Amino acid sequence: MWALLSVSDKRGLVPFAEGLLGLGFRLLATGGTYKTLVEAGLPVTHISDFTGFPEVLEGRVKTLHPKVHAGLLARPDQEEELRALGLERIGVLAVNLYPFRETVARGAPFAEALEQIDIGGPAMLRAAAKNHLAVLPVCDPEDYPRVLEALKEGPTPEFRRELARKAFAHTAAYDAAIAEWLAGEKFPPEKFLVLRRESPLRYGENPHQEAALYRVLGEEGPLLQAEVLQGKAMSFNNYLDAEAAWNLVSEFGEPACVAIKHQNPCGVALGQDPLEAYRKAYEADPVSIFGGIVAFNREVDGATAEAMGEVFLEVVLAPGFTPEALAVFSRKKNLRLLEVPFPAQGAYLDLRRLRGGVLLQDADTKDPIAPKVVTQKAPSEEEWADLLFAWKVVKHVRSNAIVVAKGGQTLGIGVGQTNRYAAAKHALKTAKEKAQGAVLASDAFFPFDDVVRLAGEFGIAAIIQPGGSVRDEDSIRAADELGLAMVFTGVRHFKH
Repeated sequence: MWALLSVSDKRGLVPFAEGLLGLGFRLLATGGTYKTLVEAGLPVTHISDFTGFPEVLEGRVKTLHPKVHAGLLARPDQEEELRALGLERIGVLAVNLYPFRETVARGAPFAEALEQIDIGGPAMLRAAAKNHLAVLPVCDPEDYPRVLEALKEGPTPEFRRELARKAFAHTAAYDAAIAEWLAGEKFPPEKFLVLRRESPLRYGENPHQEAALYRVLGEEGPLLQAEVLQGKAMSFNNYLDAEAAWNLVSEFGEPACVAIKHQNPCGVALGQDPLEAYRKAYEADPVSIFGGIVAFNREVDGATAEAMGEVFLEVVLAPGFTPEALAVFSRKKNLRLLEVPFPAQGAYLDLRRLRGGVLLQDADTKDPIAPKVVTQKAPSEEEWADLLFAWKVVKHVRSNAIVVAKGGQTLGIGVGQTNRYAAAKHALKTAKEKAQGAVLASDAFFPFDDVVRLAGEFGIAAIIQPGGSVRDEDSIRAADELGLAMVFTGVRHFKH
């Protein structure tokens, strides 16, 4: 029986071919695969010698031949017809497709990318997958050892079906990438998201909800590339909170620490080093941080780890941990430590699920602000620094969102209230007397002057907000009456 090998990814090819020979298979191969096997000293037949027809059109046609497809598609009960036609069965097909995604990703010209659209490979894979009761379709080099082991013992129907499913998923993802590329639009008429299961999860947001983690094929995310250094498996809620924490901490160039609870920041701070940043973030809300997730944009050292031992945390994320920090954290076996290889930067599409549909938008990663002072009083240098700090934080808070901050530290955060005044009241009451001389950031404009006047009552020195309300003049007038500085950004940051 024949085994046909035609692969662009040569990983594990020679040992796999040797294993097939040892099991009594005869080898068929195309182009580069044939050359690799010949160089390895293995007996192999070129596909043209098998079909009696040469590769033509610069290799565009080589496996699209009745001898190949009859050998792949013949059912077990069609053996007599196959022999009557003078054809032979192909029992194993190993194919992985031309590197189309990789070609497009490096910015290849249109004509070059077009040539990397595989035709014969998908056709053979689909044929073998359809006829998996007679043929083993193999598209993943990682499966070679399992295939050889299964052939020794006799492949089970379950194993055959698994390979068939994998082959159809492989060709479907390949076709999806081509369709997206040909559309050339951010929002084409058909949008294909190919999801590959990374791992099952114990449950979803609540124990009665089933859940799993999937990776979007062709995309990279820092959290999915992170190395879990210790602790239990990440939960559904852990992933959501860790993503929120890493997105926010990546906003800062200075050493920063972010504490997250339910996808909202409860404490955010800058410091000279991770220890100072952590202490300030903790002090911002020592109650809400309990059971939360903490992220750093600098390597965590032993002193910082010791300080964090005072509170129960679910996850700690950082670009690195010193050996001293790892030794300290190892005392808490259930604490998850994630070493994240790169910051959360760059554009991507944000997807929100509806029943029967989805909403797609650009994720809110850009911040094209041009801050404009609209009051008689301008912010001081220190107030400017705090305004820009608070503005970065409020972007990551659920609307309606208000952030009170001073000295590179959040003092009060109003999260997800149904009106802006209530969000401001919560943030200011949390800050208490510390609001004196602090700044206030709002994710959207003020429809009335009530928030400005409330801020004045608490001693807020400066405000940053998008502007754009029909009553902007009322807020500006109130700020001038109270002696506040106010800055308009021209950019809104709703986060629903």
